[in-house]
Amino acid sequence: MAGSSGEQAPDYRSILSISDEAARAQALNEHLSTRSYVQGYSLSQADVDAFRQLSAPPADPQLFHVVRWFRHIEALLGSPCGKGQPCGLQASKGRRVQPQWSPPAGTQPCRLHLYNSLTRNKEVFIPQDGKKVTWYCCGPTVYDASHMGHARSYISFDILRRVLKDYFKFDVFYCMNITDIDDKIIRRARQNHLFQQYREKRPEAAQLLEDVRAALTPFLVKLNETTDADKKQMLERIQHAVQLATEPLEKAVQSRLTGEEVTSHVEALLEEAKDLLSDWLDSTLGRDVTDNSIFSELPKFWEGEFHRDMEALNVLPPDVLTRVSEYVPEIVDFVQKIVDNGYGYVSNGSVYFDTVKFASSEKHSYGKLVPEAVGDQKALQEGEGDLSISADRLSEKRSPNDFALWKASKPGEPSWPCPWGKGRPGWHIECSAMAGTLLGASMDIHGGGFDLRFPHHDNELAQSEAYFENDCWVRYFLHTGHLTIAGCKMSKSLKNFITIKDALKKHSARQLRLAFLMHSWKDTLDYSSNTMESALQYEKFLNEFFLNVKDILRAPVDVTGQFEKWGEEEAELNKNFYDKKTEIHKALCDNVDTRTVMEEMRALVSQCNLYMAAQKAVRRRPSRALLENIALYLTHMLKIFGAIEEESSLGFPVGGPGTSLSLESTVMPYLQVLSEFREGVRKIAREQKVPEVLQLSDALRDDILPELGVRFEDHEGLPTVVKLVDRNTLLKEREEKRRVEEEKRKKKEEAARRKQEQEAAKLAKMKIPPSEMFLSETDKYSKFDENGLPTHDMEGKELSRGQAKKLKKLFEAQEKLHKEYLQMAQNGSLQ
Repeated sequence: MAGSSGEQAPDYRSILSISDEAARAQALNEHLSTRSYVQGYSLSQADVDAFRQLSAPPADPQLFHVVRWFRHIEALLGSPCGKGQPCGLQASKGRRVQPQWSPPAGTQPCRLHLYNSLTRNKEVFIPQDGKKVTWYCCGPTVYDASHMGHARSYISFDILRRVLKDYFKFDVFYCMNITDIDDKIIRRARQNHLFQQYREKRPEAAQLLEDVRAALTPFLVKLNETTDADKKQMLERIQHAVQLATEPLEKAVQSRLTGEEVTSHVEALLEEAKDLLSDWLDSTLGRDVTDNSIFSELPKFWEGEFHRDMEALNVLPPDVLTRVSEYVPEIVDFVQKIVDNGYGYVSNGSVYFDTVKFASSEKHSYGKLVPEAVGDQKALQEGEGDLSISADRLSEKRSPNDFALWKASKPGEPSWPCPWGKGRPGWHIECSAMAGTLLGASMDIHGGGFDLRFPHHDNELAQSEAYFENDCWVRYFLHTGHLTIAGCKMSKSLKNFITIKDALKKHSARQLRLAFLMHSWKDTLDYSSNTMESALQYEKFLNEFFLNVKDILRAPVDVTGQFEKWGEEEAELNKNFYDKKTEIHKALCDNVDTRTVMEEMRALVSQCNLYMAAQKAVRRRPSRALLENIALYLTHMLKIFGAIEEESSLGFPVGGPGTSLSLESTVMPYLQVLSEFREGVRKIAREQKVPEVLQLSDALRDDILPELGVRFEDHEGLPTVVKLVDRNTLLKEREEKRRVEEEKRKKKEEAARRKQEQEAAKLAKMKIPPSEMFLSETDKYSKFDENGLPTHDMEGKELSRGQAKKLKKLFEAQEKLHKEYLQMAQNGSLQ
């Protein structure tokens, strides 16, 4: 380890023998100032020994030779070695080595938690097979129009499914059923068939009145026996409507009227008494309906309507759809195995699930979801169906809590062959058999409405686990919250519901979805004007942001100009952007909390708006790249939620599905040219003082372009902003603007009128001479002095000094006003 060529090894012994630390460092610095110790110099053992005597370089900056020497050796050797410790210098042979690297501590990644009805807690979501997720969702019972209660459930599950698939990147296999065999369907199909037959017979007015009276007898018994307040109110409404429609027909019959007038009354009564007559016809003739096609036509029609409604709501179709009618053989096999496993029994052609036997088994539990509801006979009977709760049917059970797996068909009901005689599936068994066939002995997620927890889902769990002899048929049970209408319970059976088609006439699918996104998927949602107004305002707020960003991005700029130096404002906004993304991720991990996500997105847009306004105020161009990144992120999130169709690359689509990209890219260049031409014309018109041209320019902006879905926004000193907006939205905005302007005009006119009246009243008062101002008040005063001032009240009593003083002040004030009036009259300023 000799020194460099021609240089002798240094001797530090005399220097290191100096006892004073400061003096020793000074001497070492002077010695090193004469030597080369930079890169390329080979250190001697004397250097190493001296280095090992030091624990750190000196703090005094004037001793920089020592500091540089120390750092040079430290880079080669590492920190100073203690005596007797091995030194790495020889191995380095004078080469620099990389310092030791340590990984950052990092943060614990956020994991998805879902509210699991099986535990009534938020649980970490862990699929059974890697990223694959098997999911079964209870579909509709198709016997009537789909309503907002269906929308509540299926839009919510669509959002959850999209988030799991497109945000968390799970491989979701989504299965849904259609219930096309059910007590409600059987009864409604028979009623529709029998009522249609009755109507086609065109009953005479007298016969119709007689039949309505006959139908009212059992109806009134039912009304009197009903204890449920909502149902009773519904029945009373029917009774009242029938009564109102009956009276005109009775009068027409009594008056022996004929022709169109009687016919119109007959049609009106048939319409109002449809439910009443349908029930009566079914109770008397229902058992004679034997054609199975009658029971399949109704659900087939309403299933088609359901799918069309889901498509209109932008709900993704399931990966596989199962219909009860197509799985009857699998259901029969499923029931048979439950019987073979000892948890089912045959009784009078029906098969029932033995809840006592199941619950007493050590490896099974009955009532996992709502154990407190076990034994609720009202809920159990609703689960069995209206056609299955007769006294003879109930007597077939070993326990009141047992439920039907297979029902022996009565006359007037569809039937299929099976080992126990002709019958049809029970309600609960259908989901177990179909889900079990496709998803196996254990699925990751089962979903349904909150009201299905008991008995439907608890019975599904019991019979499935009885079939598979396991205790884990469902790992996570998700239940969407109820939907109320303006605070009232919604029910198809109570005829208190809004169909999806009717809802879509008032609001778009996106607006409905935004309303759902702004609430928790598992809590009650109130469908009301306030709820929808909030959704509309949110949509407008986001849309304005997207349109403003698009306008910024359309501004011409060269390739390098799109990358601008960031200032403090851009750095701050970018930090907020990443903070919001973190909060949004946390919210999605927290039971897919879209309500919080929507608030975080709103806050992010507000920050962007403040940034753009600040840049505009100082005439600076905002960062295109930053705003585009934020807008693309928000678009991406809204696409994940299903609130933006795939065709849109940034923001909400314009012109409806499939037209957004072509429309915007096609018309925007022309609109931009029109805008620039208009701005040039306005400039010349202002300079040349041609108001007619300015009025035409305003008419183009306010009246013509909104009809085409185009908005021009003029800003003083800045280019006109061009936006493509939904035509109806623009027309509503125009009407609102006109309404506000009309209100302002009326208020202005009213204020002018009041001012005129006040001035007229003041002038009339000024016109009165002070000597006459009290003379007309004979109801207060009886005597006056020579100046017209009152001296005595009505009763002839002399006024007190205080009263007289007060009247004197009024007299003097009027005297002053009257002089002003006379002066105005003399000057000719009176109008």
